[in-house]
Amino acid sequence: MTLGPLVGAGGTRFSVWSPDAAQLWLCLFDASDRESRIPMLRDAEGVWHVEVAGAGVGTRYGLRADGVYDPDGGLWFDPDKLLIDPYARAVDRPFRYDPMLAARRGEGTDTAPLMPKGMVMPVLPPISATPPHFAPGGLIYEVQVRGFTMLHPEVPEAQRGTIAALGHAAIIAHLKALHVSAIELMPINAWIDERHLGPLGLTNAWGYNPVSWFALDPRIAPGGLAELRAAVEALHAAGIGVILDMVYNHDGESDVLGPTLSLRGLDARGYFRHAADGSLINDTGTGNSIACNAPIVRRLILDSLRHFVREAGVDGFRFDLGPALGRLEHGFDPAAPLLQEMRADPLLADRVMIAEPWDIGPGGYQLGRFGDGWLEWNDRYRDDMRRFWRGDDGMLGAFATRLAGSSDIFSGDMTRSVNFLAAHDGFTLADLTAYRDRHNEANGEQNRDGHGENFSWNNGVEGPTDDAAMCDARRRDIMALLSTLFLSRGTIMMTAGDEFGRTQQGNNNAYAQDNAIGWIDWEGRDVVLEAHAFALAKLRARSAELRDARFLTDGEVEWLSEDGYPLRIDQWEDPSRRGLVLRYRDSGLAICVNGSDASCLFHLPEGERDVAARSIAVVSPAGFEPATY
Repeated sequence: MTLGPLVGAGGTRFSVWSPDAAQLWLCLFDASDRESRIPMLRDAEGVWHVEVAGAGVGTRYGLRADGVYDPDGGLWFDPDKLLIDPYARAVDRPFRYDPMLAARRGEGTDTAPLMPKGMVMPVLPPISATPPHFAPGGLIYEVQVRGFTMLHPEVPEAQRGTIAALGHAAIIAHLKALHVSAIELMPINAWIDERHLGPLGLTNAWGYNPVSWFALDPRIAPGGLAELRAAVEALHAAGIGVILDMVYNHDGESDVLGPTLSLRGLDARGYFRHAADGSLINDTGTGNSIACNAPIVRRLILDSLRHFVREAGVDGFRFDLGPALGRLEHGFDPAAPLLQEMRADPLLADRVMIAEPWDIGPGGYQLGRFGDGWLEWNDRYRDDMRRFWRGDDGMLGAFATRLAGSSDIFSGDMTRSVNFLAAHDGFTLADLTAYRDRHNEANGEQNRDGHGENFSWNNGVEGPTDDAAMCDARRRDIMALLSTLFLSRGTIMMTAGDEFGRTQQGNNNAYAQDNAIGWIDWEGRDVVLEAHAFALAKLRARSAELRDARFLTDGEVEWLSEDGYPLRIDQWEDPSRRGLVLRYRDSGLAICVNGSDASCLFHLPEGERDVAARSIAVVSPAGFEPATY
């Protein structure tokens, strides 16, 4: 049976799974929010259903469930709680946290006035199947939709902060100048703020606290799915793919003190993982963990993925805390049912699949284990490259391995690495060179949140400075980092704004900063850095050897020292060595790396090349050379 609302000729059939409930009601709301409750009937499979004549597109609705109330046993039935249908395709307003949403049965009030209502929406005509507008080896551009365009001077004010802005000509022109292969949208599904944020005067800006896996958040998609579809079409017309960041590892109902909004009120025992004593398992650090490999949850996840491919045309997905998708009773398994079904599904089989391959659960670090058909965020690349440019000893071998695709991590002939130096979670690229320590005081947690070790450096002074020499040193470091990324083998990823020096004022966990800290300052961007990034993007776009996802072989490249001779073992193992050359034999393209504090003269077949301190230079027979940085 189809779950969720199914519109027919004379009305709409509503169906929802809740096998342990004693009674379910469909709740319809008119324009004045008056509620009509209609009892639903249960079938042998635990699916409750009712057909409502006259109900059609635009009908607003919710659910109520009654049954045993035993939170310690995973049963949270409370008819005072209005619930969102997990298959609702839209909600009429954003979620707002209120303590009454978390009240225990009998201790609160009716939550209908506090809750968004689900909306019956038309099914959009399916988009014709086409290959993804992205291939491994391209540039993924990570975008937090609201902060990306809130301050963009060319985007109309009414569109700022919304998905519609992604299709604006000025945005697309910038993406094309960077030769972006696909943008990766941080969560756009309807979410709720964590309960501690309201008293601090903060709101969740990133969206990693979802309530619905179908409905989009009205704050960033006021036009709903049609708005996303139009943006995807505009980006596809420019040759740019769209990847959605999906959060299936937990939902916004949190721990035992959290609100009852949807899954918890319908069947917490079926949707969430529980320990033997009945307590919620918390492998996410957010209060609960979704039972991703339970049959009904697999169906819900797969249905929502198909929904965005079929009706919005998206090219793929990035999965937050990806090990949750493959966690079984004995631990993570790359052959878990959900992962197998995702790859066998006709609509999903060719989509781009990207794992964040770690969480805090047992055996949660799974980098390199997702297998064929997956790309994986590579934090080893991030950390090793940062440590090299920070000046740590003994990093030359790790630097070269990461530059070449991380063959020590990924098996087979192709690298599955998503190489990145900075992401939404952590320091921006500019802050990496300007702050030694995190500065998250604005988050209201006494600077205890966020990563403690960032492998960052400040070039002499913590934070902003008017010292021209120090500013030049920071810019040179950022240029070297950008050069490293664009010259690395395989897929690369950059967070929006890092190409022109975006800062978060040292905040490395700006999830609650829906303000100038988290918004990109387009007018204040560093145009010198931006030009450098554009030049590197142009070089990468015309250099097939850089975009190739195959691992390098000894016959294709040579690793040289500054004097032009192959690096000896003792040179590789010298902890103080800071320079090398990666030279492609066929094309003659040479990447000269100087991580020291002094200028260095490289001797190459193409001629001598003087490379400035802490920089990378590219020497190409074609004559294209970004300046020595």
